[in-house]
This record gives sequence, structure tokens and C-alpha cells, in this order.
Amino acid sequence: MTNNVTKIPAASSTLAAEHFASEFRFETDCWDVQDALKSDPGFVLLDVRSPALYAKGHIPGAINLPHGKIIRSKLAHWPEDTLFVTYCAGPHCNGAARGALRLAELERPVKIMAGGITGWIDEGFELESGPQ
Repeated sequence: MTNNVTKIPAASSTLAAEHFASEFRFETDCWDVQDALKSDPGFVLLDVRSPALYAKGHIPGAINLPHGKIIRSKLAHWPEDTLFVTYCAGPHCNGAARGALRLAELERPVKIMAGGITGWIDEGFELESGPQ
């Protein structure tokens, strides 16, 4: 029986492995970020939402830098090889991708934290509130 799932055959195992492995170069998840934040994480976590949303609730240790304000001068105090991890509200928001694109255009290493605040809360992790 053919339906919208089966109409196009799945990729070969080799192509599928290459595709799914490449995703980890572009994103990480809430659990891995939370685990890394317990010690020296090796990255800077950027909340790319507005300062008002950041103040309402953000991931502990995150720095607020709205995606529209990511410019070279704001990144100057981090070494060029600093990895940045961006997040926004969640899967319904493209702010993390916008921030990641700006960082990539500035030739900075970057990943997105899949799920954003929504994913963080879904995992049962706490937020903190207040301005930066």
C-alpha cells in the first residue's frame, strides 16, 4: 500500500547515516546542554530572545544577546574559536536559527539548542528570572 510516508523510498543506510551524523554538527539538545552546564561547558549559551522575555525566564548561565544585535563588536571579548549555542522560545520560533546564521556569517562556531525554552521545560529543567 502506498501513502505519503511510503511513496518516496527511504535513503540508503549509508546516506541516512551521513545525514543524521551531520545534524550533530549543527545542533545539540537540552539534556546535553544542561549536563554540560554542570561544569565548564566549553561553549557560550546565548538566549537570542528579547531582554523582556529573557527577564521572565531563561536558562541559568545563558547570556542574553538578541539575534538582531549579534554583531562583531559584541563578540569581541570571546576568542575567535569560542563555540556559541543559541536558543529561543522553542520549535515554533526561528530566532535560534537567525542567531546561528548571524554567528556563522561572522565566522564563529555555532550550534542550535533544539527545543529552546519549550524543550528545556519539557525536560523538567528549571529556569531563572531577572535581567542579565
